[in-house]
Amino acid sequence: MSTLQELLAEVPQIGQVRWIGVRPQRGAPMLEVEAVESRLEAGLTGDHSRPGPRNARQVTLIQWEHLAVAAALMGRDAALHPGELRRNIAVSDINLFSLKGRRFRIGQAVFETTGWCQPCAKLEARLGRGTFQAMRGHGGITARVVQGGIIRQGDPVQAMEPTLANANGQA
Repeated sequence: MSTLQELLAEVPQIGQVRWIGVRPQRGAPMLEVEAVESRLEAGLTGDHSRPGPRNARQVTLIQWEHLAVAAALMGRDAALHPGELRRNIAVSDINLFSLKGRRFRIGQAVFETTGWCQPCAKLEARLGRGTFQAMRGHGGITARVVQGGIIRQGDPVQAMEPTLANANGQA
């Protein structure tokens, strides 16, 4: 039987990039792209993210499978589109929460999880009543770039080594 520490340390799933989007400026519509360059401490080329090592929200990711869940909670018949939620990368086949406290690779780039991407009042105003509650726990994660590189739709998403806190068994 595995210990909790062993279970937290291993992420056997390999995900896949299903969608990529950038916003050229704050408040602008998301533009879907087939590929994007991630830049060290600067986020994604063409995205309005504020550069710098202290910016914990250089890139936002959302779980592809959660798009249908959130839509169902909102009473919609069809899944939400990632661009409606204003996240940069939609990922399937790996639980984004398992990337907490660790680095992960997408295509050529390496990221580090910096936090949860919580829903906001703007999302409710844009998508309608009930969006905020439907998105709670389904908003995805924020990350910073620790190694730049090209990311393409279809690229694998793979967990790397846990950080020291996660390696010591903290969930």
